[in-house]
Amino acid sequence: MNEPQNRRVAVIGLGAMGGAMAATLHKAGWDVTGFDPSEAARKAAEETGINTTDSLATLTGTPYAVLSLPAAGIVETTVPQLLASPGTVAIVDTTTSEPATSKHMAELAESHGAAFIDAPVSGGRDGAATGTLSAFVGATDAALKAAEPVLLALTGGNFSHIGGPGSGNVVKLLNNVLAAANLASVGEALGVAKAYGIDPATAAASISGASGGSKVSATMYPNWVLTGSHDSGFSMGLMARDAALAVDVAAQIGEKPLLLAAVANQWQDALAVLGPKADFTEIARTVAPAITPAGAPGTPSAA
Repeated sequence: MNEPQNRRVAVIGLGAMGGAMAATLHKAGWDVTGFDPSEAARKAAEETGINTTDSLATLTGTPYAVLSLPAAGIVETTVPQLLASPGTVAIVDTTTSEPATSKHMAELAESHGAAFIDAPVSGGRDGAATGTLSAFVGATDAALKAAEPVLLALTGGNFSHIGGPGSGNVVKLLNNVLAAANLASVGEALGVAKAYGIDPATAAASISGASGGSKVSATMYPNWVLTGSHDSGFSMGLMARDAALAVDVAAQIGEKPLLLAAVANQWQDALAVLGPKADFTEIARTVAPAITPAGAPGTPSAA
């Protein structure tokens, strides 16, 4: 492992994921300073022992930085500010961003003598809080080596070096659109099971031990849908965005994935009904309302 000489790290974006990653780095012995434009997010981070700032400019030149941001456009405005003063060693972007943005940011960082890697993550709040996230890494070999100390603290070594800059974003988007497809299809299947008088939980458990099983049927539906909790921590707005972006990225190179495009459209329809702040597992309320305690959106039984 490439042991850093300076363990100062800035975490930009202190939402559910960024805040949990900041806490993990703090517990691992890093000197963490967090930034978020939201005062509430900063206060929540401070309650876990994280130093925060309300000015991104104060973090320029920090040796390491972790980005956890809602969109590629914000990455594009943030990275130049971090690089405005010398001292940055590596920037680890965990945002589910766009390949072109990551390529541009990697070139910009290299021109400043720093490294930038796209490392969108999977594993949710629990993985972020325990340092057990998985990451899809797009980077040159040299950039990955520079960023590895932070990446190891966040993932415990559970990351895949997919290829050059931007490739991590491509595979993460494909992962998310596949998850989106699975969430819809498992819901429909369990709806059919219930219509036949079969307990959806029993059907999900049986399917999960066979060839049609997945994390969606084994974990997401039993824990978040059938219970009615819908508290995964990942929003409908973000999943709908990722599914649409996956199809857009495909179109940019001339690919036309018809099934994935249909899935992306289905999520846009659900977004219009449920709103961006709904939990992404609430897609079940639109594809199989009979299996959810809340029922269909807008019905008297809906929570």
